[in-house]
Parts: sequence; C-alpha cells; structure tokens
Amino acid sequence: MKKRLFYSFLVMLAFSLMSSTCSSDDDGGSLNDNSAEISEIENIVESGTWTVTSYVDSGQDETNDFNGYNFTFAANGTLTASNGTTTYTGTWSITDSSNSNDDSNSDNDIDFNISFPVPDTNDFEDLNDDWDIVSHNSTTISLIDISGGNGGTDTLVFQKN
Repeated sequence: MKKRLFYSFLVMLAFSLMSSTCSSDDDGGSLNDNSAEISEIENIVESGTWTVTSYVDSGQDETNDFNGYNFTFAANGTLTASNGTTTYTGTWSITDSSNSNDDSNSDNDIDFNISFPVPDTNDFEDLNDDWDIVSHNSTTISLIDISGGNGGTDTLVFQKN
C-alpha cells in the first residue's frame, strides 16, 4: 500500500513538473519590439509632404474632403495640413500598441496617431484617431480603424508628393 501511494505521488509530481516547464509559443509573454519599424516609418513620413489619396469612412468615400491639402509630419510631432489658403495644425505620433482589435495579431500593432484640435463638424476631425498601420513603404502609408462603437471600418491612405 505504501509503495502504491509513493508511486502515485511520484507520478503526480512528474506531471506537475512537466506542465510547469512547458510553454506555448503564443503565450504573449514577450511582445515584439517594434521600435526599429516605428523609427523607419517616422523617417519616411518626416521627409517631404503627403496627400490623402483615399479616405473611406464606414464605406463612404470622403477623399474629396482633403483634396488640395498637403500634410507635413514634423519631427517634433507637429502635423500641418495646408491648401495654400487654409492651414490646420495638429499633432501626430507613432506608438507601439498591443490593445487593438483591428486584426488578429494585436501584439504587433503599431498605431499612427493623428489629432487636429477642431470642432466635431470639421472634416479634419474625422482624421483624429489612433490608426493601425496596414502597410507602408517610402511613398505610401495605409491605415485602418475599426470603430468600437458602431463597428464601422475607416481607411486612410497617404501618398508622398
């Protein structure tokens, strides 16, 4: 009887030790370091001026709201949009975010944050968000935002001039 109890104890101990040493590859214990990619994107957008080539708000194309505006992303975080007559000044930043619901791999999200201090009725208020970067290269930045409130999807594409 004592041997059986002893062996049962050993088996339980062995299983306990094995389960504590196993780990999952997707346990989220180590988030990806996006600092190099963030730096690369910052360098891209800080060079030159940009235009909005596509802005779709929950399925409605509103690109024309930003026709004629050139966007400048300054290294100090200042964002300027000007059409030669009207100028809007706001802020921008790129941050590492792990709390987005916009895609299935939320540990790798990089947010492109835009903020213009304008009234809700101003077209530029639509750009105010923490956009997820879908893709980027030296001439194009594609962004997406899925609204938590109504579930609508907004997309925004900047093209370098």
